[in-house]
Amino acid sequence: MTPPRLVSAARVHAALRDLPVRPLEAVTGGEVLLVLAPHPDDETLGCGGLIAQAAASGQSVHVLVLTDGTGSHPNSAAYPAPRLRRVREAESREAARVLGLAPERVAFLGLRDTRAPKAGPAAERAAAAIAAHAVQCGARVFFSAWRHDPHGDHLAGSILARRAATLTGAALFEYPVWGWTLPGRRLLPADPISGFRLDITAQLAAKRRAIACHRSQLGQVITDDPGGFTMPQDFIGLLTSPMETFVAV
Repeated sequence: MTPPRLVSAARVHAALRDLPVRPLEAVTGGEVLLVLAPHPDDETLGCGGLIAQAAASGQSVHVLVLTDGTGSHPNSAAYPAPRLRRVREAESREAARVLGLAPERVAFLGLRDTRAPKAGPAAERAAAAIAAHAVQCGARVFFSAWRHDPHGDHLAGSILARRAATLTGAALFEYPVWGWTLPGRRLLPADPISGFRLDITAQLAAKRRAIACHRSQLGQVITDDPGGFTMPQDFIGLLTSPMETFVAV
């Protein structure tokens, strides 16, 4: 068997930054959109501009958060998993409101954070649930996390989105989040890269305000878990450029 050809992450990043800039409606045809977020905040980080732009133009967009977000602070006594889950869900709804999306357009699948399934019966059930949600809201274009994001739940989200897209016949695009932080020398499969970049200059201020809604991830809520996650400022800078990037699957 011929080994897969590999290229550096630096070359992949350059290819992503070279994708054509296209209007959202030209790519999606005005169809109903479904943003699939591995955790409560990925929808804001990866697609905040897209959500705001679609909402402002009257294009219907829905968000489905796949995991419960309870893995960010697993050792907090003040915020055990049930309470943390409620906090993070509330933060995603508030961020959606800032982006112009009604809170009822945000739904939660409830998979266990850090344990989203990638194969087997559990993955099939999760993909079927995503497909059922998409059918219910009429979504014909999906946006999921990039398969090369260095987080197991993001990879699982990509796998589940592909399966759900197959079940429903929906188009699928992937958005990098943590993939932008990959070291330039990291090797990735040399897959052909197509897709588009979306100019979110007009939505950038709203996206920044929406990111600020995720206070538990910014070190502003939970203080009793020293090993808990805090979103780095330089990482936020990577995700608040005037362009959002979407890779066609």
